[in-house]
Amino acid sequence: MNIFVGSLPFSIDEADLRESFEVYGAVNSVKIISDKFTGRSKGFGFVEMENDTEAEKAIQELNGATVSGRTIVVNKSEPKPEGERRSFNNNRSGGGYNGGGNRGRY
Repeated sequence: MNIFVGSLPFSIDEADLRESFEVYGAVNSVKIISDKFTGRSKGFGFVEMENDTEAEKAIQELNGATVSGRTIVVNKSEPKPEGERRSFNNNRSGGGYNGGGNRGRY
């Protein structure tokens, strides 16, 4: 099960996050999301656990827990529906921000 972890302190690293979840069972992967320009944590991440029962227990017990003075949010990660993804080219008439750019100029 993929688990979302939000409101993380910026000082926490993936090893610390893994350790918090391993108390409840085997952890397949841990990923803290960072800003691609600065490399600084964005304050959220994802933990993948193999066993759904163990994952549910981790969610129940860690949601609302305090980590380094911050109350974290922990819940099951649900993929975004395709229609909610951000796109600069939502129309089918061409590229760019104005739907094709050169229409009507010739």
